[in-house]
Amino acid sequence: MTVGSAESKLSIASADWSSESNRAPALRAAIIVAAGSAATLIGAYIFQYVLKIPPCPLCLEQRIPHYIAVPLALIVAVAAAKGAPRPLVAVGLAALVLALLTTAGIGLYHSGVEWKWWPGPADCTGEITSFGAAGGSLLKQMQTAVVVRCDEVLFRFAGLSLAGYNTLISSALALVAGWGLVRTIKRPR
Repeated sequence: MTVGSAESKLSIASADWSSESNRAPALRAAIIVAAGSAATLIGAYIFQYVLKIPPCPLCLEQRIPHYIAVPLALIVAVAAAKGAPRPLVAVGLAALVLALLTTAGIGLYHSGVEWKWWPGPADCTGEITSFGAAGGSLLKQMQTAVVVRCDEVLFRFAGLSLAGYNTLISSALALVAGWGLVRTIKRPR
């Protein structure tokens, strides 16, 4: 049994997309995500280069989805503004949701490592052992190398580390991108 007429069924490629007001949620969401991810990266660089708080390997991994989200969000914003096909804009917004949930997940994992809820990766947590007698300058370089540990918090504000803030910010940006995706797929009212 089919309920409703063919005109009332959801169509992602409907002609309603030609209206600028119907493209506005996708455009707004993409601009907010681009600005939010760019601000997150700028903040990370300020902590690293201005405040001299070195990032650990997990911190660096949390940045990768933001490196993807900024240009992708700008492409989605331009596509929505220029009236690109609705499915194309929807796929771009879905990719943004995925990228932002990925960095939020890495941030959540990193926060758990910092709170000692679970073990972290071997390359940045646990005991640092001797590398043996490699001899020469290699041994001297390894002895003087600074290892930034993933399980030690170098900065907390209001009880949260930078990994915790990345989790919150990225989750909020994923919600914004998700809102834009839902509004893009649904028929405008």
